[in-house]
Amino acid sequence: MKIIQWYPGHMTKARRMMEENIKLVDLVICVLDARAYKSCFSIEELKNKPYLYVLNKVDLIDDKDRDAILTELKSIGINAIPTDSKGGAVKNVISAIKNIVADKINRNAQRGINKTVRAMIAGVPNSGKSTLINALAKGRRASVGDKAGITRGKQWVVISDNVELLDTPGVLTPKITDQTLARHLAYIGSINDDILDVEELAYALIEELKELAPDCFTIRYGIDKDCTVEEIFESIGRKRGYLLSGGLVDAEKTARGIIDDFRKQRLGKICLDK
Repeated sequence: MKIIQWYPGHMTKARRMMEENIKLVDLVICVLDARAYKSCFSIEELKNKPYLYVLNKVDLIDDKDRDAILTELKSIGINAIPTDSKGGAVKNVISAIKNIVADKINRNAQRGINKTVRAMIAGVPNSGKSTLINALAKGRRASVGDKAGITRGKQWVVISDNVELLDTPGVLTPKITDQTLARHLAYIGSINDDILDVEELAYALIEELKELAPDCFTIRYGIDKDCTVEEIFESIGRKRGYLLSGGLVDAEKTARGIIDDFRKQRLGKICLDK
């Protein structure tokens, strides 16, 4: 499979904007997609600020995988807060924000200052940042979509009387060196589909799912899990009626269908980063 690399001009601009505005905030909220959480650490160079990690979309993976991820992160000093793909379970986020900067709040209070706490929310494209912000703000304040690159500019969102969030566009690391992590980002929609070879990506996804969740092909498509990657791909195309004239399988349409099925949990709740 050819190397996946994506770092368009607007992403360079977004990262520069984040670096310029880091001085305006008290902490950074890093949103991780639970399905590929290891692939989502893309903003670690924003130094000198405390971090709050949110493990988002936990409803899209099994509970045991969620618990294992939280335990693993805790073992390296990251106490992530789990939230779901619909913006649920966010009640602990505001409390965590205030706890992280409690010393600063107390110092200001002693001086008679009631200063607003400001946080920058960041993460890879399509990690659910906007949905999380809307849930925290109890309303539709940020653009939401299921494609990479929905948020292009910064925007401040008031989520309580003394807490504001700086929403930022999704960013990736300037160079994706680990191609396994790169594929995982592509599977979850963090990399624009238009620049990917979707057929190669679908074959790679099938190969990984044969190891991670081999029964998913039988449950969803009625295909024997022991079939080869090529046989599974061909069978899915035929079962879904993705055929060209002459009875050949429409490879591109089949590939997009497989990837879409994964993203919409039709193949089950699957964590890519076991």
